[in-house]
This record gives sequence, C-alpha cells and structure tokens, in this order.
Amino acid sequence: MARITQIFVRGRPVGIVGLEEAMDDAERENLGYEEARNFLLERIRRRNYIPAGLEAEYQDAMARLYCERRGIPLPESPKGEPPFLTIRVLGPGCASCQRLEQEVMAATSELNIPADILHVTDVREIASYGVMGTPALVINGKVVSVGKIPSRASLKEAILRARGEGGSQERKKGG
Repeated sequence: MARITQIFVRGRPVGIVGLEEAMDDAERENLGYEEARNFLLERIRRRNYIPAGLEAEYQDAMARLYCERRGIPLPESPKGEPPFLTIRVLGPGCASCQRLEQEVMAATSELNIPADILHVTDVREIASYGVMGTPALVINGKVVSVGKIPSRASLKEAILRARGEGGSQERKKGG
C-alpha cells in the first residue's frame, strides 16, 4: 500500500498518495528543481486528483519538499520576494515537541513570515533527517536545533537567516 505524504497547497494540508515513491524515482534520475516539478506532477496525477488551476501550486509544493529532502537549494523567488520557508519540527509528539511547534508558529507569526510548518512524528521520516534526538528543528532542509527548545529570539534569528535577512547577532558581528 502506498504511503500518503502531506504537502501544503495555498496554506492547506493535502494528502498525496505515492509522493515518496515519486520523489525516490526523481532522485534516482538526479533531477533538479524545475525537472522535478514536472516529473512529480505527472507521476502523482496517476493516483491523485489535482484541481484545475492549482497545478503550479502543487508542483511548487512537491518540488520544495523534494529539494528539502535532497538538500538542493531552492531557486530565488520571483519579483525579489524572500524565499518561502519550509519548517519541520521533528519529534514523537511529546510536550517538548509540541512546545517547540508552538514557539515556531509564534515566531513566524510575530515576524509576519509565511511558512509551511509541519510537525513530523513518523520515526522513519525523522530518521531521514539524520537527527539523533528530539525535539529537532529543520528549516529549508537544514537542521538548526536538536534536543532542545531554542528561545523565541533564537528561533526568529534562525528564520531570518533562512530567508537571507540575517539575525541581530550577525548584524552585531558586522558592525
């Protein structure tokens, strides 16, 4: 039985049947972002309904996840917009993991930064990030914290760094 993977399209969670298998095939083909967008859409259309007019949003969401898993940098956003963030809280759902998820949501909200935030509880998926402890925090495919709940200020700095805006610590070092 094929696994269902959750992606976010227009800020809403959507379950996709067979996405993991399609991403594995795309990785074997060594596809980049643009090729993966088309490849993944064609593959998942075989087993999933894609609403008319939302193809590009589905392509972007799947390609972001593909790049995040492979460690491929995402292309620049059009019109000089900052890159869209993918944030993963890794953990089994314990109190610390839930608190980290809430702190991440509060930090992104305070910064008014849109992000695809997902709490990953599946042990196999957590292991795929190579972390040895939880809670762990992954921003745009990069592990930024393991085994602790960073302060909200630290979370904000990590989020700003991931967007290429730097944090207050970086500004202090530079000046």
